[in-house]
Amino acid sequence: MALPITMFLCFSCGSQNQEKTETSFNTEKATISVHEISPGIQQFEFYLPLLSGKSVGVIANQTSVYQESTGDFTHLVDFLQSKEVNVVKAFAPEHGFRGTADAGETIKDGMDAKTGIPIISLYGANKKPSPEQLEGLDIMVFDIQDVGARFYTYISTLHYVMEACAEKNIPVIVLDRPNPNGHYMDGPILKSEYKSFVGMHPVPVVHGMTIGEYAQMINGEEWLKDRLQCKLTVVPVKNYNHKIPYSLPIKPSPNLPNDQAINLYPSLCFFESTPLSAGRGTDMQFQIFGDPNLPAATYSFSFTPAPNEGAKNPKHKGQVCYGMDLRNVKRMDQLNLQWLIDAYHVYPKKETFFTSFFTKLAGTETLERQIKSGMNSEEIRTTWKNGLADFQKLRKKYLLYE
Repeated sequence: MALPITMFLCFSCGSQNQEKTETSFNTEKATISVHEISPGIQQFEFYLPLLSGKSVGVIANQTSVYQESTGDFTHLVDFLQSKEVNVVKAFAPEHGFRGTADAGETIKDGMDAKTGIPIISLYGANKKPSPEQLEGLDIMVFDIQDVGARFYTYISTLHYVMEACAEKNIPVIVLDRPNPNGHYMDGPILKSEYKSFVGMHPVPVVHGMTIGEYAQMINGEEWLKDRLQCKLTVVPVKNYNHKIPYSLPIKPSPNLPNDQAINLYPSLCFFESTPLSAGRGTDMQFQIFGDPNLPAATYSFSFTPAPNEGAKNPKHKGQVCYGMDLRNVKRMDQLNLQWLIDAYHVYPKKETFFTSFFTKLAGTETLERQIKSGMNSEEIRTTWKNGLADFQKLRKKYLLYE
């Protein structure tokens, strides 16, 4: 099992026989300005020596950037090459290496136009790097901005990368980044029988961990195939704790354009598995919801989806949808089920409201059954209490930040 993690742990591995290295980063509490938060990529003095003389692979997308002293951003690959690191392959998650593909769109292998580095897709049929794709690599660097929701697939990509690298004995460095939804945990715990790419681990919908902390948990709980453990190094965020609001400088995917969308995403993503639109095909993605069949007398806000970046063929394209505008809702510190429950009860075709995908997003069959039975949001939330308490104890072992 993995060693317990302390707040100041910088480098850690999944074996008790491996020595811990500690670095005393300043992790002051909420007095720290958001502008002083420094993601793992900025702490290059710790990871560049580990890459020297190595053939390096990277897992990256448009969020994988180093911030220069001028305020400009340099992509991870460009930054590493400027430091004479031998990057030989890049691997792209959902939405692609530059982050412009639709959700669920098949990403094809290719080549980075700027650097000429081959890009291998880790979305579609090939979600886990093959032994052949890892051939020739000495070390892997993972740097992707997560948003703290179980069904946001970058943590599933993380799992498969760690697993593939563990099988080939290739070390993985995770350059940690803040979790914009790291200030709370909520939702039902995923049941193992509903494991899928949108939910691979027994965690709640909102897990309250950075991607580096989550990597520690994957290792420590032996969730990789055959209980393998990855040779893992986490380079932590400087001047961060979970209570500090964090505004992402670059949108993590095409349909999460701003802080409000990111904060509402864990609640509104459930609408993806119903006939309702969560705003794809507008410039208010995951800040609104609606459907042509919702009653206009109850839902006075309206919008009409049209093709745009990240939604080439949006749900209800060209149709007027009636729903709610949530752009001014205050910052959420728990899931909101009431929007979903209310929409279900007024929807005229209840038998078609929930698709089979809903159970995958919820991670359990229970939530759909509870809503159909007429339970209100508070009654449903009560049933999550024990699972969340147990997860909170588990999570504590892997936290790098307060």
